[in-house]
Amino acid sequence: MNDYRKAFDELSFSADFQERTADLLRQRARELEKERSNMTIGKIRKIAVLAAACIALLAVSVSAAMLWLTPAQVAEEHDQPLLAEAFEGPDAIEINETVESGDFSITLLGLVSGRNLDVLNEDLEKDHTYSVLALRRLDGEPLENETFDFSGYVMTPLVAGCSPAAVNNWTLSAFAQGFAKDGAYYYLLDTQSIEMFANHTVYMAFYEGFVPNSDTFTVADDGTIAFADDFTGVHALFTLPLDSAKADPAAAEAFLAEYDMGWNNERSEPEGEWDVERRETEDGEEIFLRPKGETGGESTPSGLESGDGGE
Repeated sequence: MNDYRKAFDELSFSADFQERTADLLRQRARELEKERSNMTIGKIRKIAVLAAACIALLAVSVSAAMLWLTPAQVAEEHDQPLLAEAFEGPDAIEINETVESGDFSITLLGLVSGRNLDVLNEDLEKDHTYSVLALRRLDGEPLENETFDFSGYVMTPLVAGCSPAAVNNWTLSAFAQGFAKDGAYYYLLDTQSIEMFANHTVYMAFYEGFVPNSDTFTVADDGTIAFADDFTGVHALFTLPLDSAKADPAAAEAFLAEYDMGWNNERSEPEGEWDVERRETEDGEEIFLRPKGETGGESTPSGLESGDGGE
């Protein structure tokens, strides 16, 4: 059943498909009525009800098929055939969970982890996680590359039991790209693999803002992460259904030792515990961070860039 639904959702429909199909169903119902003139009224009514049900089913199916690009199609928009193939493979995780916040409907479509899936990635010795998220405006106004503020929002993994300052886009060397198509806006996020934390609760957060800080998030005594009660920006927090068997506690411990940052829920400065450097690039903007007080050395890159993969 899932294979059939997936195949159906990937079909391309013409703009008048739904209307033409409905007309054909009505026409067939009329033909049946003429051919079986000896039918009782009750049977004729059953034909009409069946036709109406078929039309309703097609309307729902067509709507679902046309609502979003699939993660594989998003990868294809970025000319990533290996990644597109991975999103259609057995290791991909389909989520399709939606949260409404502010003016937006926010849908986490899915993710996949693996090595050498990105033809542009030179980090060939490490696994990466690729996640796809889609936005639509609740009022139906289309989102466009030229007007959507890509850099005003963050899509980042977080891990329960770990400081949001220690595990996030910046420490995971993330590279994010975005593009608008058919009125929706798509994020493709590439991070160091988050499967090493799979024996924890792992989240994907999307919010209006910048580096995770205590103005945005709170951490409970049991390590659970949530948005601050008084955070008013656009936000959504998804729990990822990772396979705990893929956890790598040794790698996670080494990672946290490198980014040994604590956390408290007291209000912080807007930029948190980071010094921020912004650099313009041909494709958008890169943001580099280093913990406050550090001098010299390399900054931690956010890798956040606005892509142009849409039409």
